[in-house]
Amino acid sequence: MTTTADFNIHHALTAYQRAARQQITGSQAETAPIAKSQEEFGDLVRSAIMEARKIGERSEKMSIAAINDRADITQVVTAVAEAEMTLQTVVNVRDKVLEAYNDIIRMPV
Repeated sequence: MTTTADFNIHHALTAYQRAARQQITGSQAETAPIAKSQEEFGDLVRSAIMEARKIGERSEKMSIAAINDRADITQVVTAVAEAEMTLQTVVNVRDKVLEAYNDIIRMPV
């Protein structure tokens, strides 16, 4: 499933790569190395998002277990704190990506 955030990140990466190619060579550049690095970066981002999702799900499960008196409160607090920190990290990364995208869009051609 592709989300708006995925599309914006992909669009920002594509614009950045296009600008970098024009700056370095001033003409058409080979796209194979760039496409490969884009895939590697995309895989990195995808795996980080999946890990953040797993942490959030684990926190939810721990909270539900605590409501049903099946989890230690220390474990619940730890899981919720980890989920909160992960969410803050995801939001900060998203903000930086959007900031970079906006900087690229404002670049003179």
